[in-house]
Formats: sequence, structure tokens, C-alpha cells
Amino acid sequence: MTTMHEQDWTTRAKCRGLEDGLFPEAADQKRARQICAGCPVRYECLAEALDNRIEWGVWGGMTERERRLLLRQRSDVTSWSALLVNRT
Repeated sequence: MTTMHEQDWTTRAKCRGLEDGLFPEAADQKRARQICAGCPVRYECLAEALDNRIEWGVWGGMTERERRLLLRQRSDVTSWSALLVNRT
């Protein structure tokens, strides 16, 4: 992913400017996940976290625990960006 592409989707994210609120503990994760609901770049965000194995925070509406589980269940996926964003 190029820096320009990354900036494109991050500037359209509903959470723009709320970075500290997206790395909550325990019960606050539900609040952070609600921010992702209806976000126009939710899949780009999730693909970024999955492709780069980001282990902290809420990305694309999924917690780190949920993403780890998904990565274990779908170890066959080599590019989440291709699967979630660049569907052809």
C-alpha cells in the first residue's frame, strides 16, 4: 500500500482525530467499535491491520483478539487488502 493510498483512506475515516480513543481497555472497546459502524473506509482500515499484523487497538471494527482469531482461522489469506478492498 502506498503512502498516498493510506492517507486517502485515513482522511475519510470517522475516527479521524480520535486516535487515543481507539486503543481502549476492556469495556471501552465496545464504544470504540461503534465509531467504526458505518465508516466509509472500514474495510481499508481492517485490511491495514490484518495485512500488517497490528496487535493493538480497534481497527475496522475489530479488536485485537478478534483479529488474531480471524488470522488463525484464515491463514490461507495472503492479502486482506485484495480480499476486502480490491475485490475484482
